[in-house]
Formats: sequence, C-alpha cells, structure tokens
Amino acid sequence: MNVTFRDGLWAMLSLSKTRLILKGLLDPLRPPWKEIKATEFTLPTLVPGGDAPGDPQAAECLCTSPALLLPSDAEKTPGYWNEGARRRLKSALALQPVAQRAKNIILFMGDGMGLSTMSAARIYKGQLAGGSGEENILAMEAFPHLALAKTYTIDRQVPDSAGTGTAYLCGVKANAKTLGLTGAAVYGKCRSTFGNEVDSILHRARLEGKSVGIVTTTRVQHASPGAAYAHSASRSWYADANMPKEALRDGCKDIAYQLVHNTDINVILGGGRMYMTPKWTADPEYPEDPAQNGTRKDGLDLIAKWLNAKQGARYVWDKKGMDAVEDDSVSHLMGLFEPKDMKYELNRNTSTDPSIVEMTEKAIRILRRNSKGFLLFEEGDGHVPCAGGRIDHGHHSGRAKQALMEAVMLDQAVARAGELTSPSDTLTVVTADHSHVFTFGGNTLRGTSIFGLAPKKAKDKQAYTSILYGNGPGYSIHKGGRPSPSLHAAEDKDYRQQAAVPLEVETHSGEDVVVLAKGPMAHLFHGVQEQHYIAHAMAYAACLEPYATEPGCGAARRASHGTLCAPQPLLALLALCVAAHMVGGSE
Repeated sequence: MNVTFRDGLWAMLSLSKTRLILKGLLDPLRPPWKEIKATEFTLPTLVPGGDAPGDPQAAECLCTSPALLLPSDAEKTPGYWNEGARRRLKSALALQPVAQRAKNIILFMGDGMGLSTMSAARIYKGQLAGGSGEENILAMEAFPHLALAKTYTIDRQVPDSAGTGTAYLCGVKANAKTLGLTGAAVYGKCRSTFGNEVDSILHRARLEGKSVGIVTTTRVQHASPGAAYAHSASRSWYADANMPKEALRDGCKDIAYQLVHNTDINVILGGGRMYMTPKWTADPEYPEDPAQNGTRKDGLDLIAKWLNAKQGARYVWDKKGMDAVEDDSVSHLMGLFEPKDMKYELNRNTSTDPSIVEMTEKAIRILRRNSKGFLLFEEGDGHVPCAGGRIDHGHHSGRAKQALMEAVMLDQAVARAGELTSPSDTLTVVTADHSHVFTFGGNTLRGTSIFGLAPKKAKDKQAYTSILYGNGPGYSIHKGGRPSPSLHAAEDKDYRQQAAVPLEVETHSGEDVVVLAKGPMAHLFHGVQEQHYIAHAMAYAACLEPYATEPGCGAARRASHGTLCAPQPLLALLALCVAAHMVGGSE
C-alpha cells in the first residue's frame, strides 16, 4: 500500500477498519516502526524540530517519515536531536509578531481537550498514519504562539462548559451552568437574568457587519455554542419543554428560541433538531421513532421562522442537502443533522452525516464571501450533545478511543481551515474549555498503541491499560477484585478504561488549558491568563467592542470596508462545537 499526504492533509483519519500499523502496534514490547518496510509508505517529513505539515515554510513535496524510514539507531545519535533543535531555533529567531488587525477570527474550542488529551491524540493520529506516534505533530501544535488559561468559574474550582463558554466568548467569568450572564445571575433563577446579560464576541462581530457562524458536533443549543448567542440562567433550557413553569411565567426564553431571535447568525451547523419544532413533529431522518420527535410545547416551528426571516436562507438536515448548497447561492445556512447531538466520528454514517471537517469547509466558504471578514467558533466537545465536538462526551462516558478520535478530527478541521484562509488576515485560536481526569502512563514502551497495556502487571497481579481515568463509569469489581483487561478489548472503540472512583459520569478536572494562536495579534496569547482574557484578545485583534476605537482600528476598517458603500466586511465567527460523547448529564 502506498499512502501520500499533501498540504497538511497528512493523517489517515478513517482507518477504524484498515490500520496502517502492519505489525507490532498492539504489542507493548515491540515498537511497530521496526516491522514496517520503507517502501510501504510515503509520508511528510516529521522529525523533532522539523517543519510541521501545513506550515507555509515547509516544502510542498511528498517526503518520507523518519519514524518509518530512518535507521532505528538514528535517534541514538546527538546529531539527530541537535539538527532538529537548530531548525527550531532558526524558526524561533525569525518569528515576528503580525501586528496588524485581523479581518477574520476562527476560534476552535475542543470541549474537554486538556493537555493529556492533546498528547494522547497526537500519538493516536501518528499511529493512524503508520508511525510510532510520539514524534507526530498536530496541526494546531504548529501554531507559533501559546498561553495557558485558568478555567475556574466564580463559584467552582472545577468548571463546567457553560461558565467557561461565557468566559472565553463573552469576556467575563460567570457562575457554572449559566450562559451569557454575569456572576450576579443565579443558576436556575429566571429573574436573575434580566440586567445581567453580556454579549459574546460573535454577537459583537455581527453588529460590526461581519458574517458569523457556529459549527458543532453537539446540539447547537449546547452550553458551548449557546454562550455565543444566549442569555440563560440554565444551560439545560434547550426548549420550552425543558423549562420550569416559573421561568416561563417570569418571561425567560429557551435557548433554541434565542438561537433564532438574538443574533443574526449566518451559518449554524450541528445537531439539535428536536428543540426547534412543535411537539410530536416527526423527525425527517427517524420518522418511525417517536423519541426523536419535536419537543416544543409552544407550537413554534423555529426552523420555518428562521427561514422566513432571512433572505437567501437554506435549511438542510443531511450531508446530501449540505453538499447541494452552492456557496454563492445562500447568505444563511442552517444544518441540523441529528435530533440531539451528532454521532461520534467512529460511529458516523459517512453517506448521511457530514464530518466536522466538511462542516468547517462549508461554513468558511460561505462566510468568507463577506468583505468585512468572519469569526469562526468551532467547538470540539466531548459531551453527549455535540456535533463535531464530542471529545468531552467520550471522556464523560469513559470511552477514550471515541474522545481521542474526536480530537483528531478537530485537528483535521484546524488543518483544513488553515488551507482555506490566510494567516496574514485571519487570527486562528485553538483552546479548550476545561480538562478531564484522563491520563496515560504505566512506563509503556515507544510505539505502544495508545490504547494498549502497560508492560508490567499491577500489584494485584492484573494487567492494566496505559489510559486510565481518575473517576467514572469504568470502575469495576469482579469476583472481589479488579478485572484484567485484554489487549483485544482495550482496542475496541467503545471500551471503557478503568477508573479509580465509581461514578455514573466521569468528571472534568481543574488544571489550566492551553491556548494556541497564529495570525494577526496572535502574540497577545502569552503567559498564564484568566480564561476570559481570550475573548478580550480576540476582540482587540478584530477591533470589536470595547476596543473598536483603539489605535490601528480606523485603518483596519478602511482596509476591509473600502468606502461606506462597500459590502460589509466578513468576520465570520464559526462556532465549531465538537463535543465528545457523555452518558448521563454532561457539563
């Protein structure tokens, strides 16, 4: 088999059935690359310190992977590491801040994508491509600027996705489980909403004439995308049917209603059909399943209402419909591909459901037609209700393989977005809202499958997987002891890794998350910051309120606007919510 990759599309992502690791990958004692012949693969150069795939400085030729082709002793020589470090040093010395303002902003948010998840996803992606994995580089890891963000909310040391979403999208820390509200709002108390609303950068970008969009693998009413447009005292008020009578009496609106009425969003792609249509409305994809029917008690058809209010609007509910949309024929696109959250990538029907990569490309091609720019928010979530962003959901359910594939797909979307935009006018930011109690260890040898077993047994004389959770549904006692996992079982996509503490749902963790950035004003992301700083740095970079009159903004506006009669600039905020699957309630 000969596999080639070009222009950053260098990872084989659809290999759940056809693994490129021909021998040894599942054997924790034998690094796989020693068993693969050099003639069997053609991959991009990937050495420590080398140019990353997709880097404009990297050659566009097809090269070879040292993990597969270099002599096994190459890494034992000082020259191998010294040369890689010299290349990195040369690149660092040449790095200069891009100080002009950004026309476009893309924010990729991997829900639950902590550092341990990123590291494991890097290895998994490399192993899918036929390497040992450890030396792999994610597309997002090639970004030149980075910071750490502190994720606590006003009321919680360990946060949820609603409070963090309000921070990185609206620019203020808030209470857990509330959306688009200051810390003065009280969870579940409708009346505390009024007067405490805060607008997101997506909303502010639209007011400036930019095109904006949301892309997610969860339901579009989920906490992370919801923070971009909604003001809600509860993240769970998806539709009016999910709200208490008191909140309805007090005048609060559900999140789906706000999706249609609060902000003029150009592109909405994800799941969540059932919250948009009247109760008992049959689902177009599952008409025989009453559990997938519409849920609204107020009788509103929000999809029809949205279509009637927008000129050039189109609604689709499957991949065929999305593919049929011509970029120049629509100004607004709503695609709702599941009644609730979209399916995990490993479970996705590729003929009926679009991937997060395909949704990202469709959104950018529509949004970039606006001369004023676009802001893209992409959520890669691991929660049950995510579409294209179910990292969080996979972790919550204790299924690491599902979570890591969602992270790999988010990285693929990052790479594709880079090909469709220019770093000269597009600020791209990748971050997470929080992390998880997910880890991998056990002194595993180089090239061991990321889902494999530790080389030695534990004190109870049972085997254990490298990946483990601090708590969650993977806790199990069998015949008075811990079950011994098998290598075959551990490689299954739905295998639940063992957990130390029994919980129905695995929890978030409270450590800092990474923020990676490239493009105009990317150097603003540095050091250790509060999470709400992310929204402020992006607003400053794009001359959005409250920084619209800062030095340099007048020139930026003239460059994008032309004259007052010119078309509005395109600042598309594409919210790509990639949520990992979570069983039970997800945060």
